Amino acid sequence: MTSHSGTNPRPPFLRRFGAFFFRHPNLSLIALLILPLLWLGVFYIGSLAALLTQSFFRLDGFTGRIVRQFGLQTYQKQLFTPANLDVIGRTVLMAAVVTIASALIAFPLAYYMARYARKRIHALLYLAILLPLWSSYIVRVYTWKIILSQEGPLTWLLNLCGLGGVLQAILNIPGVGGSSLSFSMLGTFIVFVYIWIPYMILPINAALERVPKSVIEASSDLGAPPGYTFRHVILPLAWPGVVAGSIFTFSLTLGDYIIPGVVGNSTFFIGQVVFVQQGTAGNIPLAAAFTVVPIVIMAIYLLIARQQGAFDAL
Repeated sequence: MTSHSGTNPRPPFLRRFGAFFFRHPNLSLIALLILPLLWLGVFYIGSLAALLTQSFFRLDGFTGRIVRQFGLQTYQKQLFTPANLDVIGRTVLMAAVVTIASALIAFPLAYYMARYARKRIHALLYLAILLPLWSSYIVRVYTWKIILSQEGPLTWLLNLCGLGGVLQAILNIPGVGGSSLSFSMLGTFIVFVYIWIPYMILPINAALERVPKSVIEASSDLGAPPGYTFRHVILPLAWPGVVAGSIFTFSLTLGDYIIPGVVGNSTFFIGQVVFVQQGTAGNIPLAAAFTVVPIVIMAIYLLIARQQGAFDAL
């Protein structure tokens, strides 16, 4: 009697394994995402939850130890003081000014790249924008400290052009200037804009490249002047890209502590306070409470950005 086992062999293990997931697509999706979700849940959300939990503890002023009892004393007695509110306001103001300046600088360049630049020029500009990101962040910050120093090339160039008096007048403005650009709020602002502006240019350029040329040509054919076309056609269509870029510049400025520490005076920002409180002072509950501030601000900012269609431009 002839056996039929050779004509109908069982599929190998991997084939049966693949067939099982093919019949159960939901399980296939879970198997694909389980490792990234575990990483996100344990190392990101878990550490963030642990940090937020610390903000509800308090530091005993007598013993210097953390009292692990839930309460709002850290927020009421330490976070919401005039000095700390001044730090929060200063940080938010700097983040807003850096974001606005970056958008004003980035938009013309992104518009030229999207509408007028030839392919070779477009590629060179892309390379010029991305090239600084390939170098060390610390190296770039310290390079700008040298450029902005009193003996640096920028001061030398301004003196050579006869603008040394103008620079000194700006440095004499309270709250803006300092002994030199490398020890002033203005210098901090300049470095912030330089470091984060690539994150503004790229989303705006992507949004502008998606604006159909036929729409612009139709506006021109209907007799609309260039200014009207820009305000009512180009800018509304590119606005999600501007908001998407602002998410990066605003949030990165909000949490940065290296630039204000290297370039700038002794004025503190949120990131510096967190660094000092969890390090030198050892007041981890206050440091954790300070980290809640940018989280809340960015949560509100992201909700507004979502309504502006920014996530579609990312």
